[in-house]
Amino acid sequence: MTGMLPPLPERLRPHSLDDYVGQKHLVGEGCILRNMIESGNLSSFILWGPPGVGKTTLARIIADTCKREFFTLSAVSAGVKEVREVIDAAKSGGIFSQQAAPVLFIDEIHRFNKAQQDALLGAVEAGTVILIGATTENPSFEVITPLLSRCQVYVLKSLDAADLQTLLDRAINTDTELKERNIEVRETEALFRQSGGDGRKLLNILELVVASRAGDKKIIIDNRTVTECLQENVAIYDKDGEMHYDIISAFIKSIRGSDPNAAIYYLARMLDGGEDPLFIARRLCLSASEDVGLANPNALLLANATFQVVNQIGMPEARIPLAECTVYLASSPKSNASYMALESALALVKDDKTKAVPLHLRNAPTKLMEELGYSDGYKYAHDFPGHFVDQEFMPAGLEGTVFYHPAQNRHEDVLRAYLEACWPKYYTKDQKG
Repeated sequence: MTGMLPPLPERLRPHSLDDYVGQKHLVGEGCILRNMIESGNLSSFILWGPPGVGKTTLARIIADTCKREFFTLSAVSAGVKEVREVIDAAKSGGIFSQQAAPVLFIDEIHRFNKAQQDALLGAVEAGTVILIGATTENPSFEVITPLLSRCQVYVLKSLDAADLQTLLDRAINTDTELKERNIEVRETEALFRQSGGDGRKLLNILELVVASRAGDKKIIIDNRTVTECLQENVAIYDKDGEMHYDIISAFIKSIRGSDPNAAIYYLARMLDGGEDPLFIARRLCLSASEDVGLANPNALLLANATFQVVNQIGMPEARIPLAECTVYLASSPKSNASYMALESALALVKDDKTKAVPLHLRNAPTKLMEELGYSDGYKYAHDFPGHFVDQEFMPAGLEGTVFYHPAQNRHEDVLRAYLEACWPKYYTKDQKG
């Protein structure tokens, strides 16, 4: 294949909804995004989904179909300055005319910091631009609340086997290069499995396999061919693709499994592949909370310090504190007791949100509240020996409910002893963490 050609995914990028593959729950007949597009009444929204499912393509199709000017920024490289330049361009183009607000597409919007997101807020609120953000991360955690409240969030799904088959057939039969080759697809299991529901990855693998058989008169695509081709290119790390998720999963599981050597190996794989060091640092903070927890309370302190240092110094020096924190977490005792306590409490709250706070625990800032008994009978723990007094804190009906079961490790053994002394009716010597 000619080296000057764009990659296969770019050559096959669809330009209309009729050619768009997947996401029927959003763009199928009568579905919410298709209705929005066909009406022309666009509002800002965020597309949340795994890589390679058509977020960027969908944004372009929406802008083209609605005849809107299209601006695009990548959160990886753009800063506040670039955001303001686009907003100024949008204002100058439409403030004295009937021109519809342009579409501003921001890829990887979860990588924008608070200042960058704040710079967007006014323009989105005023309707100066229609914001379409794309993210692979949960926007509830990564997008500031004021901006999130002004955007609908639409969830995109991984492509299923039928979608992948459509893309495969279209590539072989319509691409200017591939249709000139004698390609026979005998098996698709390995091709689809390695693609992991990622359309871009499917097309990249297909192009890689065809290129590896450039001298063959007939190119046979089967499970063996695909597997062998990928094994020869195993060093490739796609930080936007499935391997990104596979490696970070192996990294976290190695830490959880207390294997510092494996954890360092996967850290090296990520750093060598160009992974965002702040993404790694965030995952270390989560691991410190969820997997190490109270078995070593210093773990979260070190992970948070690592995040701050990585943010301040950047690469390549950031690799050193990342390695230090990785080894420390992997070598620490483990406990998910506090995490499991929260999960149990959330499950109970989800089923019953009506439990009233006991009167003696309520705040009483007014005379009327005092007269109604708010705060009456509350015992101030610091007035009692050992700074503890036996009183009920749970709502009526939940007395004696235990969510937190200390795990068996040096730090939580101390916590268990204290809780047993305070609450012998709930925590007993024979209770297992």
